[in-house]
Amino acid sequence: MDKALVLFAADENFRRELPKALPGYTILFNEGEDTGNISAEEAGDITVIFGSPKPDFIKKCPRLKWVQLQSAGTDGYCNGELGPGVLLSCATGVYGHGVSEHMVAATLQVLKKLHLYRDEQNRERWQFRGQVWSILGSTVLVLGLGDIGAGYAWRMKALGAHVIGIRRTPQPKPEGVDELYLQDKLDELLPRADILALALPGVKETQGIISRARLAGMKKGAVIVNGGRGSAIDTEALCDALESGHIFAAALDVTSPEPLPAGHRLWKLEGAVITPHIAGGRNMYETGQYMTKLNLENAARFVKGESLASLVDFKTGYRIPG
Repeated sequence: MDKALVLFAADENFRRELPKALPGYTILFNEGEDTGNISAEEAGDITVIFGSPKPDFIKKCPRLKWVQLQSAGTDGYCNGELGPGVLLSCATGVYGHGVSEHMVAATLQVLKKLHLYRDEQNRERWQFRGQVWSILGSTVLVLGLGDIGAGYAWRMKALGAHVIGIRRTPQPKPEGVDELYLQDKLDELLPRADILALALPGVKETQGIISRARLAGMKKGAVIVNGGRGSAIDTEALCDALESGHIFAAALDVTSPEPLPAGHRLWKLEGAVITPHIAGGRNMYETGQYMTKLNLENAARFVKGESLASLVDFKTGYRIPG
């Protein structure tokens, strides 16, 4: 009998509705990615997985036909980990609301020096920390205009920024973007940015895209906000730029390495604001609802043999447009 495996703590609504979307399937609900409790016999019948299965477990599922990731990123699934003919869909479109709001909040935090005032609060000091900056009239460069980047661009435009967007392939200009360019213009555009926002997936082409040379080419006193993947920035070069004051502040929900190890100098840098990759996930109620809707709709499409939403192109690691 066909089995579907759920590798996350599912709520009651999802537990109730998934069997309706996958009639005839036996549903195995797992509380996490540890699959040690799943027998070889059960794994042999698994054709659908919701979650992020480890490569060694995938090898135990010879009948696997489809993996629905719960993340927008496809890191580690496009290099032959899945067998021939296995479909991969991601959660692009689910996290734009939550992550872009987090990025806006982080932008305001560093522009208004709220992180520094929190430090003073912890020291019990009533201390003035100097000039702050406004989003109104600033130039924001958004690198990566998927759901997250486009959501951030739209929100920053609403707050009065001039927004420049960079994307990988030619597509229509999203609402809220004043200027749109392809990635080959990055070096030309970086010096214009008061705020550089990154919303990139963790694919080979994005690794280290913000290099030491590109950090040096940025405007002195600029701010960096990263809500995509930590691998997009040269971490040691960023630390040097923060220490020298060339980059005023960096608000990072993602780091490289991740988790950031104890003792890493990035923790202690005054200009660094770090959150532990929590902008997405199911931390916000609405995000959980979006994810449940995508899972159920794709399950129904899979059973009917229809095209899946957010189907991944294995060559690029991105969602197939449309």
